[in-house]
Amino acid sequence: MLEKKTTEYEKSILIGVINAQQDQTKVTEYLDELEFLTYTAGGEVLKRFVQRMDIPNPKTLIGSGKMEEVAGYVKANDIGSVIFDDELSPAQQRNIEKILRCKIIDRTSLILDIFAQRAQTSYARTQVELAQYQYLLPRLTGLWTHLERQKGGIGMRGPGETEIETDRRIVRDRISLLKKKLGKIDRQMETQRGNRGALVRVALVGYTNVGKSTLMNVISKSDVFAENKLFATLDTTVRKVVLGNLPFLLSDTVGFIRKLPTQLVESFKSTLDEVREADLLLHVVDISHPNFEEHIASVNTILDEIKSADKKTIMVFNKIDQYKPEVIDDDDLVTEKTKLHFTLEEWMQTWYNKVGDRALFISALNKENLDDFRKRVYDEVRDIHVTRFPYNNFLYPEHLDEY
Repeated sequence: MLEKKTTEYEKSILIGVINAQQDQTKVTEYLDELEFLTYTAGGEVLKRFVQRMDIPNPKTLIGSGKMEEVAGYVKANDIGSVIFDDELSPAQQRNIEKILRCKIIDRTSLILDIFAQRAQTSYARTQVELAQYQYLLPRLTGLWTHLERQKGGIGMRGPGETEIETDRRIVRDRISLLKKKLGKIDRQMETQRGNRGALVRVALVGYTNVGKSTLMNVISKSDVFAENKLFATLDTTVRKVVLGNLPFLLSDTVGFIRKLPTQLVESFKSTLDEVREADLLLHVVDISHPNFEEHIASVNTILDEIKSADKKTIMVFNKIDQYKPEVIDDDDLVTEKTKLHFTLEEWMQTWYNKVGDRALFISALNKENLDDFRKRVYDEVRDIHVTRFPYNNFLYPEHLDEY
């Protein structure tokens, strides 16, 4: 009888810091997200450690007492990786490694590791490799002796697995080569985008794991990979879609996230050109997430960085089937009603007041309100198309769900 294979997750712990910029609530939220990232990368979180520090320790980020507590837990539980929510300096990483004697990973390297897993095309792999080398370059000192002790697992994919890559000169040469390779591919992709003609371009944007790929599959009837993990989709997918008698190009882009590594923003600039060159953005939001408004703000920040914040945008609030407000008991006279207690109807009214009719509420998975979604997208694309081609007339079909 064959034994059923089970996925082995690497034992991990998380460390966060409470300071003037992030209170207890914020740190808890960040660590929740960090745990999901760890799970996506193949880790199992056994414990979280949080310390309140007004000024971070320049040598180890957290204080010596908390570090001793962490060291005891790491040794007693055979922990494979310790993951910090905040980015560590090269010196801090080396100092902590000497104390804990296991893999030390920060949020940036964890995200880079997930990107290394998810990259499928040669272009995406090149972008990730460049970002990894740029991150590793200042951290090469003492890296190889650490890798000899513990190979593989979270944070160890891609560059850094062969001793020769620890030579600074070779790494710099590799970075230069990758930049030239990306430059060549960028020019090819720019030509490809130019060859698409004057079709209207629509781009799906949003926080990671909000359902963009699922929505892409529903609209374009394609088979884009989608699962309930962060960064399930990394490579940009472009499909020709026809609603009614009107064709347009729809692109599904990489999901955004708070504290997105600067190396990735830089490396993926060309991928984000799909957003820059779009005529219409569909900003997809997971309304079932308790902090979806902060996700919106994070996405808007990145859109502003790539000079796309002023583009025509429709807010698409997805996963309405999963939205569950916190309920206040009728006899509870103490608890103050907050946004956590808003009904779906109250959220609808709130966002209609903010952005007018540029808000839609759907469930891509259950296909709720998709007729309204298709009609609205059709109207927006048609307006752009008519402006671009004033001599072409399009009649609005009676039943868009037939297309």
